[in-house]
Amino acid sequence: MERHQTTSGLKLNVKAAVIAGLIAGAIFMVLEMLLVATVGGGSAWGPPRMIAAIALGQGVLPPPATFDFGIVMTAMGVHFLLSVVFALVLAWVIERMSAGAALLVGAVFGLLLYLVNFYGMTAVFPWFAMARNWISIFSHVVFGVIAAWAYQSSLRRNSY
Repeated sequence: MERHQTTSGLKLNVKAAVIAGLIAGAIFMVLEMLLVATVGGGSAWGPPRMIAAIALGQGVLPPPATFDFGIVMTAMGVHFLLSVVFALVLAWVIERMSAGAALLVGAVFGLLLYLVNFYGMTAVFPWFAMARNWISIFSHVVFGVIAAWAYQSSLRRNSY
Protein backbone atom coordinates (compact mmCIF):
# COMPACT_ATOMS: atom_id res chain seq x y z
CA MET A 1 0.00 0.00 0.00
CA GLU A 2 1.14 3.46 -0.80
CA ARG A 3 2.18 5.60 2.16
CA HIS A 4 2.39 9.36 2.10
CA GLN A 5 4.93 11.32 4.11
CA THR A 6 3.28 13.85 6.43
CA THR A 7 4.85 17.09 7.60
CA SER A 8 5.58 15.43 10.95
CA GLY A 9 7.63 12.69 9.28
CA LEU A 10 5.04 9.94 9.74
CA LYS A 11 4.12 7.83 6.76
CA LEU A 12 0.34 7.73 6.57
CA ASN A 13 -1.45 5.05 4.57
CA VAL A 14 -4.15 7.25 3.05
CA LYS A 15 -6.02 4.44 1.28
CA ALA A 16 -6.25 2.43 4.51
CA ALA A 17 -7.45 5.52 6.40
CA VAL A 18 -10.13 6.25 3.80
CA ILE A 19 -11.36 2.66 3.92
CA ALA A 20 -11.31 2.76 7.73
CA GLY A 21 -13.41 5.94 7.65
CA LEU A 22 -15.95 4.38 5.30
CA ILE A 23 -16.23 1.21 7.40
CA ALA A 24 -16.48 3.08 10.70
CA GLY A 25 -18.88 5.61 9.19
CA ALA A 26 -21.21 2.88 7.92
CA ILE A 27 -21.22 1.07 11.26
CA PHE A 28 -21.77 4.37 13.09
CA MET A 29 -24.78 5.27 10.93
CA VAL A 30 -26.45 1.87 11.24
CA LEU A 31 -25.81 1.76 14.99
CA GLU A 32 -27.09 5.30 15.56
CA MET A 33 -30.26 4.72 13.51
CA LEU A 34 -30.98 1.36 15.19
CA LEU A 35 -30.42 2.62 18.72
CA VAL A 36 -32.48 5.78 18.20
CA ALA A 37 -35.35 3.69 16.81
CA THR A 38 -35.21 0.79 19.28
CA VAL A 39 -34.24 2.30 22.63
CA GLY A 40 -34.16 6.05 22.06
CA GLY A 41 -37.85 6.43 21.31
CA GLY A 42 -37.24 8.29 18.05
CA SER A 43 -37.33 7.67 14.35
CA ALA A 44 -34.42 5.96 12.64
CA TRP A 45 -34.55 8.79 10.08
CA GLY A 46 -33.85 11.45 12.72
CA PRO A 47 -30.04 11.08 12.72
CA PRO A 48 -29.71 11.29 8.92
CA ARG A 49 -31.92 14.38 8.91
CA MET A 50 -29.72 16.02 11.57
CA ILE A 51 -26.64 15.33 9.44
CA ALA A 52 -28.31 16.49 6.22
CA ALA A 53 -29.26 19.74 7.96
CA ILE A 54 -25.54 20.62 8.01
CA ALA A 55 -25.77 21.10 4.23
CA LEU A 56 -29.49 21.72 3.69
CA GLY A 57 -30.39 23.82 6.73
CA GLN A 58 -32.75 23.32 9.64
CA GLY A 59 -35.78 22.95 7.39
CA VAL A 60 -35.08 19.23 6.96
CA LEU A 61 -35.15 18.49 10.67
CA PRO A 62 -37.97 16.38 12.08
CA PRO A 63 -40.86 16.33 12.42
CA PRO A 64 -41.64 14.50 10.34
CA ALA A 65 -38.70 12.15 10.78
CA THR A 66 -39.58 10.08 7.77
CA PHE A 67 -37.57 8.75 4.86
CA ASP A 68 -36.75 11.21 2.10
CA PHE A 69 -34.35 10.02 -0.60
CA GLY A 70 -32.73 13.41 -1.24
CA ILE A 71 -32.25 14.11 2.46
CA VAL A 72 -30.79 10.66 3.12
CA MET A 73 -28.40 10.93 0.16
CA THR A 74 -27.26 14.37 1.34
CA ALA A 75 -26.79 12.98 4.85
CA MET A 76 -24.72 10.07 3.54
CA GLY A 77 -22.51 12.39 1.49
CA VAL A 78 -21.86 14.72 4.42
CA HIS A 79 -21.49 11.86 6.90
CA PHE A 80 -19.04 9.81 4.85
CA LEU A 81 -16.96 12.84 3.92
CA LEU A 82 -16.63 13.73 7.61
CA SER A 83 -15.99 10.08 8.54
CA VAL A 84 -13.08 9.91 6.11
CA VAL A 85 -11.63 13.22 7.34
CA PHE A 86 -11.89 12.09 10.96
CA ALA A 87 -10.35 8.69 10.11
CA LEU A 88 -7.42 10.43 8.39
CA VAL A 89 -6.80 12.46 11.55
CA LEU A 90 -7.08 9.37 13.75
CA ALA A 91 -4.78 7.37 11.45
CA TRP A 92 -2.16 10.08 11.73
CA VAL A 93 -2.42 9.91 15.54
CA ILE A 94 -2.25 6.11 15.81
CA GLU A 95 0.18 5.41 12.95
CA ARG A 96 2.99 4.09 15.14
CA MET A 97 0.94 2.65 18.00
CA SER A 98 0.37 -0.94 18.96
CA ALA A 99 -3.07 -2.35 18.16
CA GLY A 100 -4.21 -2.17 21.79
CA ALA A 101 -3.06 1.40 22.26
CA ALA A 102 -4.65 2.37 18.95
CA LEU A 103 -8.03 0.98 20.04
CA LEU A 104 -7.87 2.88 23.31
CA VAL A 105 -6.89 6.09 21.52
CA GLY A 106 -9.69 5.43 19.02
CA ALA A 107 -12.23 5.27 21.86
CA VAL A 108 -10.91 8.52 23.35
CA PHE A 109 -10.90 10.08 19.88
CA GLY A 110 -14.55 9.10 19.43
CA LEU A 111 -15.44 10.65 22.79
CA LEU A 112 -13.58 13.85 21.90
CA LEU A 113 -15.35 13.90 18.54
CA TYR A 114 -18.68 13.67 20.36
CA LEU A 115 -17.74 16.56 22.64
CA VAL A 116 -16.61 18.75 19.75
CA ASN A 117 -19.70 17.92 17.67
CA PHE A 118 -22.34 18.17 20.37
CA TYR A 119 -20.92 20.99 22.46
CA GLY A 120 -18.51 22.97 20.28
CA MET A 121 -20.37 22.77 16.98
CA THR A 122 -23.73 23.69 18.49
CA ALA A 123 -22.73 27.32 17.99
CA VAL A 124 -23.05 26.67 14.24
CA PHE A 125 -25.52 23.76 14.28
CA PRO A 126 -27.75 24.31 17.35
CA TRP A 127 -29.91 21.27 16.61
CA PHE A 128 -27.03 19.00 17.66
CA ALA A 129 -27.82 19.88 21.29
CA MET A 130 -31.00 17.79 21.15
CA ALA A 131 -28.91 14.67 20.50
CA ARG A 132 -26.70 14.98 23.57
CA ASN A 133 -27.33 11.52 24.96
CA TRP A 134 -25.74 8.17 25.64
CA ILE A 135 -26.66 6.88 22.18
CA SER A 136 -24.58 9.59 20.51
CA ILE A 137 -21.72 9.11 22.95
CA PHE A 138 -21.71 5.35 22.45
CA SER A 139 -21.93 5.62 18.65
CA HIS A 140 -19.01 8.07 18.52
CA VAL A 141 -16.84 5.88 20.75
CA VAL A 142 -17.66 2.87 18.56
CA PHE A 143 -16.75 4.95 15.47
CA GLY A 144 -13.32 5.71 16.94
CA VAL A 145 -12.65 2.11 17.93
CA ILE A 146 -13.78 0.71 14.57
CA ALA A 147 -11.79 3.31 12.61
CA ALA A 148 -8.66 2.51 14.65
CA TRP A 149 -9.21 -1.23 14.30
CA ALA A 150 -9.83 -1.03 10.53
CA TYR A 151 -6.77 1.15 9.97
CA GLN A 152 -4.47 -0.99 12.11
CA SER A 153 -5.84 -4.19 10.53
CA SER A 154 -5.09 -2.86 7.08
CA LEU A 155 -1.54 -1.95 8.09
CA ARG A 156 -0.92 -5.40 9.59
CA ARG A 157 -2.49 -7.20 6.64
CA ASN A 158 -0.37 -5.31 4.14
CA SER A 159 2.93 -5.39 6.03
CA TYR A 160 3.73 -8.98 5.07
